[in-house]
Amino acid sequence: LEVNGIFKRFGKTEVLKGIDFSMEKGEVLAIIGSSGSGKTTLLRCLNFLETPDSGRIVLNGDEIYNAEAKYTDREIREKRLNFGLVFQSFNLFPQYTVLRNVCLAPEMMRINQSAEKLSRADKARIKSEIEDNARTILASVGLSEKLMNYPCELSGGQQQRVAIARALAMEPVILCFDEPTSALDPELTGEVLRVIRELKETGRTMILVTHEMGFARSAADKVIFMADGVIEEYGTPEEVFGSPRSEKTISFLEKSLENIT
Repeated sequence: LEVNGIFKRFGKTEVLKGIDFSMEKGEVLAIIGSSGSGKTTLLRCLNFLETPDSGRIVLNGDEIYNAEAKYTDREIREKRLNFGLVFQSFNLFPQYTVLRNVCLAPEMMRINQSAEKLSRADKARIKSEIEDNARTILASVGLSEKLMNYPCELSGGQQQRVAIARALAMEPVILCFDEPTSALDPELTGEVLRVIRELKETGRTMILVTHEMGFARSAADKVIFMADGVIEEYGTPEEVFGSPRSEKTISFLEKSLENIT
């Protein structure tokens, strides 16, 4: 992934002020920083939930976004499929079971939005394939016994694991997390972070906006520290946490350590 010159403003407020970074396949990138620094806006721009005012995004050598180009809604939806996003507030459909929550989006993409008319047999076959894949993914996040449960019957950690499974079911190139543990207590935080570590071990490319400094330091390959809409520091965990050069980074890490202690 290559991100070049991303700017984003809301009205007169400039939230992102020229973001540049790159990452390789299989890497985990942690983005840290104080609230209001632009972390979530950057993630939303990468997922095309917000439209950057300027800049370009390149994925696997292909330019998938250039602010100077015009894109149709369909093109934006297709580009969005490159990225999966796990929100901090779960955003599960309360009226559907765990299994249905995971199957719904793939079915809509493969059946409802199909360019050709599918027979009843084709639809049944596709639904069966999607359900089998969903069951496998849910097993991988430890939820095989919760397939027929509804979100209200799950703990916060279990709900977040369903959200991770739902994102994985769309087979994104890059999986993104927006503070996935911020709504969880310490015990539930641990089970979600354990799933993310297991995903890292499979070689999945991930971007993680997080306030979990210990996790960022131990699990990430690269770390970005953002402040006031710019990347203040970018490097390996050893560089950013062990020998930060920016005064803003030093101040932020000191305050984070104080909050932990």
